[in-house]
Amino acid sequence: MFLSLTRGDIALIGLAVMGQNIILNMNDHGYTVVAFNRTVSKVEKFMANEAKGTNIIGATSLENMVSLLKKPRRVMLLVKAGAAVDAFIDSVVPLLEKGDIIIDGGNSEYTDTIRRVKSLKEKGIHYLGCGVSGGEEGARYGPSIMPGGAEEGWPSVKPIFQSISAKAGGEPCCDWRVHLILPYFLYYYYYHKITSYYLSLQVFNDWNNSELESFLIEITRDIMQYNDSDGAPLVEKILDSAGQKGTGKWTAISSLEYGVPVTLIGEAVFARCLSSLKDERMEASKQLQGPKKTKYDGDRKQFIEDIKMALYASKIVSYAQGFMLMRETAKELGWKLNFGSIALMWRGGCIIRSVFLGNIKQAYDKNPDLSNLLLDDFFKQEVQRCQDSWRKVVSQAVLMGIPTPAFSTALAFFDGYRSARVPANLIQVRLSIVQQ
Repeated sequence: MFLSLTRGDIALIGLAVMGQNIILNMNDHGYTVVAFNRTVSKVEKFMANEAKGTNIIGATSLENMVSLLKKPRRVMLLVKAGAAVDAFIDSVVPLLEKGDIIIDGGNSEYTDTIRRVKSLKEKGIHYLGCGVSGGEEGARYGPSIMPGGAEEGWPSVKPIFQSISAKAGGEPCCDWRVHLILPYFLYYYYYHKITSYYLSLQVFNDWNNSELESFLIEITRDIMQYNDSDGAPLVEKILDSAGQKGTGKWTAISSLEYGVPVTLIGEAVFARCLSSLKDERMEASKQLQGPKKTKYDGDRKQFIEDIKMALYASKIVSYAQGFMLMRETAKELGWKLNFGSIALMWRGGCIIRSVFLGNIKQAYDKNPDLSNLLLDDFFKQEVQRCQDSWRKVVSQAVLMGIPTPAFSTALAFFDGYRSARVPANLIQVRLSIVQQ
């Protein structure tokens, strides 16, 4: 039993590492948090260790948790997306009153958020879907937070979230977005096998001091530093089989539903699916022969520069496709999104933070109705600067039998997008013949 005469500012359900770290972050910023977990022994362990000596309050039940909160009550969930969220909502709603707020801090599909906002509004409860990006470290010291849902609940949680979020230029990486619309189009950005053939720790370090500066390049550089006990690179000993948690799949499905060619994330998710077929790939590698030439014999230094440019160009296309999807979804659902502000939310505490997010804001400040980032002067010039290198890398990868799914699909999108005429007319004729 945890005894407290203090009332909490907010409750958080879910004491995995992300939940614990956000609670500790809130505590550091002067907020009193009520911590609860379905397995109460986790609450006891947390209170006896990480939360010891803090103002955090442990709760023994949902009823106890709600009784310890100030009004309006703010309850944040950090549990597995899907059925677990709905189960906790069903359990806690009978304990709440009109005007109270439920916040989902997990990576829920945006259609689930829409459904929950509508359902809880009928009960007088405000529901927010808040994507939290930045992993465990971000949760502890400053994540990027992307709130959306019932706007009536935002003023009550805004001070908390903006205080604990990452800061960039003194501004919080957290602002109202009208709705969470899956900003994960770069989460599944695929780093290509070609990099493991040619790139060293120093290369990634140099890249992180260039136009490629980003969190993903930074952690790739750091990963390259680790060696196993025998001195061999640790990354080469990690199983090359990756699963996917759902956010990439949801985004790919949404892109199909809205007719937006978000080809990079689709190909990246498929590449992860292909990687998971480890046993089949091992057998296929013994039976299916590729090209005889498997080593590059040209100017290695120049080729590394070409890879850098290909990565930069593909990254620009990835952002362009992501904003295309957000624009079309906003159009279909009647949302008003400030795309420049959205880009700035990712400047800190976020896995997709990148040096040119400021250029995206400038692009939309100049033209709020910009249909595609590739048509902005800055990005148009950058892609043009990278184009020759991009084509050389994709061509060389094909000749050597090295799969570069994201490089290749990014280039195919670029060429398709810039084409005034494509062979879709033949598709239309064939369909008309078949339907006769």
